[in-house]
Amino acid sequence: MELWFTENHSENVRFSVRIDKPLYSEQSPYQRIDVFETPEFGRMLTLDGYVMITQKDEFIYHDMIVHVPMAVKKNVEKVLVIGAGDGGTIRELCRYGSVKHIDLVEIDGAVIRVCREFFPEMTASLDDERVTVNIEDGLRFVRHKKNEYDLIIVDSTDPFGPGEGLFTREFYGNCYNALTDDGVLVNQHESAFYENDAKAMCRAHERLRSVFEVHRVYQAHIPTYASGHWLFGFASKGLDPIKDLDAEYWESLGIKTRYYNTELHRGCFALPNYVIERLGGGKEQ
Repeated sequence: MELWFTENHSENVRFSVRIDKPLYSEQSPYQRIDVFETPEFGRMLTLDGYVMITQKDEFIYHDMIVHVPMAVKKNVEKVLVIGAGDGGTIRELCRYGSVKHIDLVEIDGAVIRVCREFFPEMTASLDDERVTVNIEDGLRFVRHKKNEYDLIIVDSTDPFGPGEGLFTREFYGNCYNALTDDGVLVNQHESAFYENDAKAMCRAHERLRSVFEVHRVYQAHIPTYASGHWLFGFASKGLDPIKDLDAEYWESLGIKTRYYNTELHRGCFALPNYVIERLGGGKEQ
């Protein structure tokens, strides 16, 4: 008998992955957590029936959410990461010698516990002495922070359930206040392909744009995410992700990556026309 995991990408589209066996299942106070062993993607983590990470393609997401801002904002010392209980974002940040402190804020401690057991290659850096793990609501955590972080990464789930509050104007305003004068915020920005995802993406973009002076959108191909075409948001108080890219500096660090490079960095901000139209047109996306 064959076993399949199926995620609904829209009312009319389903994405299925054959699984060898289910490895773990738990209903936490916040969400359903499942881990599967798959022949194509290795181990796969899902939350409330949506794919979060797989061992085969997680490097794409984590490369793009970390190395893009780190190649623009040089010598980052203090970072706030909201979400990211799987550890992949922390793993990439810990490769930078300039980073002195990382606050990881994850609302659901069960996600960290499960990922430590089933994805140890991703969670090892959670034990780095520079990392402080905070099990609490990211919206509440950031509310009273002022001029504290060089970089904020919002590595959240989709904008419903536990992640809903991380897509509001109030949250982005609090992040703005928590950043230093030349600080940068990056968030996962959903997709522009399916209608419901596109609406969520546009709402997030408009709210981010209403708060930050610089606001751009960039893209990556992530096979297990809806449509495979995924977007990220880059926002700052002044730094531009293309004009202020210091490719020579980043390349001098000698960080080996599987997806990100500085040529890709420049190109990933060149968006397809249908995405530009969704975002309202114009250059400042």
